[in-house]
Amino acid sequence: MGSTSEFSRRDLIKRAAALGLIAVPTMSALSACAAGGDDDDDKKTDSGGKGQKDAEMKPLNVDGSAPLDVVIFDGGFGQQYAKDAEAEYKKAYPKAEIKHSGTQDIGPQVQPRFNGGTPPDLIDNSGAKQMDLGTLVGLKQLTDLNALLDAPSLDDPKKKVRDTLRPGVVEMGQFDGEQVWVLYYAYTVYGIWYSKTNLQKLDEQYPQTWDDMLKVCEKAKKKGVAGWTYAGQHPYYLPFSLYPFIAKIGGADVLKRIDNLEPDSWKDPAVKAAFEAYYELYKKGYVLQGTPGLDHIQSQTAWNQGKALFIPNGSWVENESKKMTPADFQMAVGAPPSLDKSDKMPFGTLWASGGEPFIVPKSAKNPQGGMELLRVMLGKKSTQNFIKAVSSLTSLNGGTEGLSLPPGLASSQEALTKAGGNVVNPRLQDWYVTLQKEKIGKGALGEMMAGRLTPDETIKKIQKYVDDTRKDDSVKKYKHK
Repeated sequence: MGSTSEFSRRDLIKRAAALGLIAVPTMSALSACAAGGDDDDDKKTDSGGKGQKDAEMKPLNVDGSAPLDVVIFDGGFGQQYAKDAEAEYKKAYPKAEIKHSGTQDIGPQVQPRFNGGTPPDLIDNSGAKQMDLGTLVGLKQLTDLNALLDAPSLDDPKKKVRDTLRPGVVEMGQFDGEQVWVLYYAYTVYGIWYSKTNLQKLDEQYPQTWDDMLKVCEKAKKKGVAGWTYAGQHPYYLPFSLYPFIAKIGGADVLKRIDNLEPDSWKDPAVKAAFEAYYELYKKGYVLQGTPGLDHIQSQTAWNQGKALFIPNGSWVENESKKMTPADFQMAVGAPPSLDKSDKMPFGTLWASGGEPFIVPKSAKNPQGGMELLRVMLGKKSTQNFIKAVSSLTSLNGGTEGLSLPPGLASSQEALTKAGGNVVNPRLQDWYVTLQKEKIGKGALGEMMAGRLTPDETIKKIQKYVDDTRKDDSVKKYKHK
């Protein structure tokens, strides 16, 4: 690795240019164009009276007449929740014109705007084509969100926004140092999703051991039902249940070593044991035929139709598949089963963390407006609207009071309660997007589950990907504190 920050920054610029994240000739302009209004953030209001009241109501010194440009990932959560929050923003700033765009192609749509120095004010950087957050952070292209986090919360001015968030959300937005570059709006519970109704048809309950998982899958196979399916075209969904399984077997530190790109981290016995267990699903014919060719919607549809019992996914699946879900489906999420008695963590160990990464570009024309919209979204009204609309939690700690939760969300709440302190949060998908999705996901795990690589071959291939990334000075590195 380069010994100076200047060296790594030059290489980052080269790498980002190759990826299409930036156009090198515009870099000086992008770097020089600080988040508009940074100086305004430091302006003091008069003590008491109208100035004090305005400071509480509009603490980010938003220009109420400035346009606001918002791009939302139109995926599992849709985009209506953002439009509703924008309507609340409009009530507070009636002169502001809001341009709203929804797309599944975040990278292709937004990268050219970064290149031209005219990025949106707020971006939901999510989905299969999201921009690499680690690269954006390394190139200093994002606004530090500490001003938002230190602002009074919408519902209780005596509380800072940061003090209303779920544990770990602020830390997820920190890549190195105290700056917070990303605000994860949704709070996602990952795991093995299933239908209580379809298990009951087999006179079974969710299996708490891997031996029982195989028995349930065998029983289903005899009835003409597959045990598992997954998003074969997007095999980075597999880690949603596989990573917490690895942690359960070998302990949370295994995942931390993996996140830190440590040498031989993927050769840990817990990784091999987990891979061999999943590979057995393929070998015994428990995976729905044709799964490697299915995208996330097709695999979820097959699951909703009862063609497979289990699917690795996140809690957005309830909203994303609601049009295909039978009324009596009783959707639920399960934690990874226990492999054997030597597991380092108890049954119930779960991956839950912030999802839907929102960012405010540093060269945005109205970064204060972007942060203010996030402040609105983290109010109780917008949170409850999101929960009711998309069957998922937000990063606001609470917000479910008085709401009747749908089955999947109620199950997510129960799983979180059961997990207690045994919640893991792998960072690979945040720190190294390309490594996680394209290489580990498509290049290795997808190949293993399709039967084209053995577990040992998969581990060797992944470790090579990781070693290459660790040695690549143009890739900004991050580590657990």
